Amino acid sequence: MFSIWMFSTICLVIAISSAQLLSGMDDLKYILNRIYIFRICIQILLLLATYYFISKPYKMILNKVSNKTISFMSLYPILAFLLLINNYTISFERLKRFNSTWDMLLFLVFIIIGYVFVFAGISSASQIISLQYNMEKLEWVSYTDPLTGLFNRRFYEDELKRLDTERNLPMTIVMADVNGLKLINDSFGHVMGDELLKKVAEVIKKGCRADDIIARLGGDEFVIILPKTDAFETEKIIKRIKDLSLKEKVGSVDISISIGYETKNNEEENNQEIFKKAEDHMYKKKLFESPSMRGKTMSAIINTLHEKNKREEAHSHRVSALCKSMGEVLGMPEHDIEELKTVGLLHDIGKIAINENILNKTGNLTDDEWKEIKRHPEIGYRILSTVNDMSDMANYVLYHHERWDGKGYPKGLKGEEIPFVSRIITVADAYDAMTSERSYRGALPNELVIAELQRNAGIQFDPELARIFIEKVLGKISG
Repeated sequence: MFSIWMFSTICLVIAISSAQLLSGMDDLKYILNRIYIFRICIQILLLLATYYFISKPYKMILNKVSNKTISFMSLYPILAFLLLINNYTISFERLKRFNSTWDMLLFLVFIIIGYVFVFAGISSASQIISLQYNMEKLEWVSYTDPLTGLFNRRFYEDELKRLDTERNLPMTIVMADVNGLKLINDSFGHVMGDELLKKVAEVIKKGCRADDIIARLGGDEFVIILPKTDAFETEKIIKRIKDLSLKEKVGSVDISISIGYETKNNEEENNQEIFKKAEDHMYKKKLFESPSMRGKTMSAIINTLHEKNKREEAHSHRVSALCKSMGEVLGMPEHDIEELKTVGLLHDIGKIAINENILNKTGNLTDDEWKEIKRHPEIGYRILSTVNDMSDMANYVLYHHERWDGKGYPKGLKGEEIPFVSRIITVADAYDAMTSERSYRGALPNELVIAELQRNAGIQFDPELARIFIEKVLGKISG
């Protein structure tokens, strides 16, 4: 609008200047009068249109900006309109006699003042619209979970209060918890864990209705408010979510969500009690569903590690077989032998989180790369400790790089402070590492390896276990 107004005014000034030179021509005066009238009509229409478009933000933000701003904004179209009328009244008078430079200057002053008021009004309107946009954006941020795009706990709590009316009954609260998130974070990294949460949010959103309130409470927990929804309808929604989750994967990992709910049927029931019951039902489901999920995730972790590095797969199976042989010659119970065999298979599971380029590097490792490699026992411990019946195995994996002389890692344990099973794995792991091809060297001769084991007995290895391994396990293999 401002550019059209400016253009028409420039044209008018040119016309008036021409008229001053040709002031005696009556036909020209008639033409100029018609130009004035046409210009007034156009500007009044533009002024009304501008006022219409700018007036909408007034209503939206009356309570969000100062009264002074609103007062100025309301006055601007009136002032602009009066200035226009005054502008053209003076202009018509001056058309009768084009003989004064002061008349022309006065005319231009009124035009400039009109522009100032109109431009200031439009500028203020633009600022208010921008303010409204920023406030709405800030409100959206304060109510939204940045990772999943769902609502957050604050919005859930506010919305629960708003919906807590008789007309929304029966109202159901659904609690959902992602199974295996910690295991995935420890094994594949937090980036993949975040992808899992986003995928779960997407699945829940697809499974719910448009008016349902879905929020992420934090971590691996989600909550859904279902207004005007009884238990029967809730079961259908949960089934829909479960069916959708079975079709989704993040990487090689299946999605598993434990869900519980409770329905509020009358106003006297307390929302916190309803929430607590929904949470309790969810945790009961989790007791049955989470171990199965962890088993599937553990298999996915092992498969991913082995796909990443085929050499590690072969190494793990050989160490497992050597550990089984050690258990047999030591006369351990069958259950303990099976556990020892399993720990041998899983002892390097922490390498899933180590960069593949480091694992496959052909040259010597740098200090930083060596520090990264030395993290794998602790990562393996965190992975296995998430599984309830693997807590002992997690400790064995944690300490399988400790040394008899106390110079190992990660804790620097010494002698019999190191768990017995960990000491067995240390010997079997070292033997297989030396007798198999590595990315940085070929396999060493068996005689040289045995000599190395004997030399480090009482230094790196438990001396008794090293002797038994050489005499009975390797003797049985060679025999």
